[in-house]
Amino acid sequence: MATDAAMAWLRLALMPGLPAAHARALLEAFGKPGAIFGSNNQDHVTAAGGTHKERLTALCGPAMAAAVLEPPGGFFALALQRSAQWLAGGGNRSLVCMNDADYPAELRQLTDAPLVLFAQGRRELLGRAALAIVGSRNATRQGARNAAAFAAHLGRAGLAIVSGLAAGIDAAAHEGALDAGAGTVGVLGTGIDVVYPAANAALTARIAAHGLLLSEYAAGSEPLPFHFPRRNRLIAALSRGVLVVEAAPQSGSLITARLAADLGREVFAIPGSIHSPLSRGCHQLLRDGAKLVETAQDVLEELRWLPVPTSTHSTAAAEPQAATSNCTLLDALGHDPADVDTLAARLGEDPGSVAAQLLELELARRVERLPGNRYQRLSWQDGGTP
Repeated sequence: MATDAAMAWLRLALMPGLPAAHARALLEAFGKPGAIFGSNNQDHVTAAGGTHKERLTALCGPAMAAAVLEPPGGFFALALQRSAQWLAGGGNRSLVCMNDADYPAELRQLTDAPLVLFAQGRRELLGRAALAIVGSRNATRQGARNAAAFAAHLGRAGLAIVSGLAAGIDAAAHEGALDAGAGTVGVLGTGIDVVYPAANAALTARIAAHGLLLSEYAAGSEPLPFHFPRRNRLIAALSRGVLVVEAAPQSGSLITARLAADLGREVFAIPGSIHSPLSRGCHQLLRDGAKLVETAQDVLEELRWLPVPTSTHSTAAAEPQAATSNCTLLDALGHDPADVDTLAARLGEDPGSVAAQLLELELARRVERLPGNRYQRLSWQDGGTP
């Protein structure tokens, strides 16, 4: 794309206060952004009738028409400059504009579809059928493992895995897809040149190299709170369905799920322990009609994504509830009662050693001994989160 054309798209997309409906009306009337800003004589009568300024005023009102014709200044000019500089960085950076052939058709369903998307990575993933995997930022170890296992299995089946590159479940889903050699799309709530959270710097770089990063925000945009609910609508729209792995009752993941349902997408949820706070959001979705899934195959069958190659089946994907041997005792105990032998098997340790550790935890009032030599975790804040 020529630099002038890219700058015209950026100017229209990033203009402060210009509603999406007005921006699309301007595009329909003038054909391309360059024609909106390109008139040197505002009082010249156009072929369509009326002056350029009069046509703008009729479409978006006098105040907005004046703003459109005003040269960019202040923060607007800085946002344009930084965005242009980012695009000029070369490599696998690009601007996906609404009139591009590979602009996702699914996004056009949105009344506030972004005019442009900043993209870095494998742009061809925009044309891949996708599934979103989302969940809590404060994921349990088991939840993160489930997200990674489902992402690996579904990615090997040919679906691109979409998520929001947040900590916890999102990051685990991206990593699971990448580890399986599958495509993954990270939709950002910041400018595409801003890494958030900072702990995801290596993962962000990995997605830029082997997957795709997307953002509708100007380069340099900080992680403002209202950015993320807006980001979630893109995650929902890009995907054939949304799988919620773990979520608290007020989680942003539930917003994504509701947006997906409103768009006619499938909503899936993994059930969990009735004692786990991070299962309550999933259980609420299930009560509201989400599909209960226990294996990745459940998702594939519901989406009619068949046949699935035999090579996509793996122990990790087929048994997402298996526990690791290097987790702590509290992690292994989780949110349901368990006996000493079960915990010893989960940890790969001697039952006598596990019993001694449980005694210490019982004296510290972090676990309670139940009938049948079973133990129940008392504090949900100790351990259990990465």
